[in-house]
Amino acid sequence: MSDKAAKKRQFILDTAKTVFAEKGFKSVTMKDIVEACEISRGGLYIYFDSTEAIFSEILRDEAAKQSWNLAGGSAGDRLAFFLNEQKKSILSSDKGLSVALYEYMFYKHEGNLSCDDINDAFKAGVAAVEAIVKEGVDSGEFYADDIHSAALNIVYLLEGLRLAAGTVGVSERDIDGQLVYILGGLIAEE
Repeated sequence: MSDKAAKKRQFILDTAKTVFAEKGFKSVTMKDIVEACEISRGGLYIYFDSTEAIFSEILRDEAAKQSWNLAGGSAGDRLAFFLNEQKKSILSSDKGLSVALYEYMFYKHEGNLSCDDINDAFKAGVAAVEAIVKEGVDSGEFYADDIHSAALNIVYLLEGLRLAAGTVGVSERDIDGQLVYILGGLIAEE
C-alpha cells in the first residue's frame, strides 16, 4: 500500500472512530462514514467493505495502542500507573466508543461470530494485572489468596466503570472511590 493510500485509510479509520463514538455501532452506516469523510462511496469501498470491517480495524488499532509494558518501580507504583491510565481512558471523550464496542460484541455474539480480538485484549489486561499483583504478593506489598481472581476483579471493575461512563455516566470521584474500595482488600497490612 502506498504512503498516500495508507494515509487515506488511516483518515477513514480516524473519522469513522468519531462517527462510531457519536452514534454507537448499530446505527452507523457506510453512508454515514462516506459523508463524514467527504469521499465517494466507491472511495470508501476501496479500503473497507462494511462498517463491521471498519470497526474491527478500529478495535485492532486501539488494542495496539494499549500498552501493557508496566516495567519499573514497585508493584504498587506500576499498579497505580496502570489504574490511573485506565481512569483517564474511562473519563476520556471516547466514552461513546465503549458503547459502540458493547453493541459490536452483542452483534457478534448474536451471529455466533468470534470476538477473538476483544477476548485477547481482555486476557492481556488480566495477565498484566495478574503479573503485577503476583509480584506485589511475592514482595509483601500486596495480599491475595487468589492472585488470578484479584486480577480478574480489578479488570471486571474497570470494564464495568467503562460501560457506566458511556451509559449512565461516572465522575472521577466515583472511579476513585471504587478503586480505593477494591484495592483496600489487596494492600498488605503492616
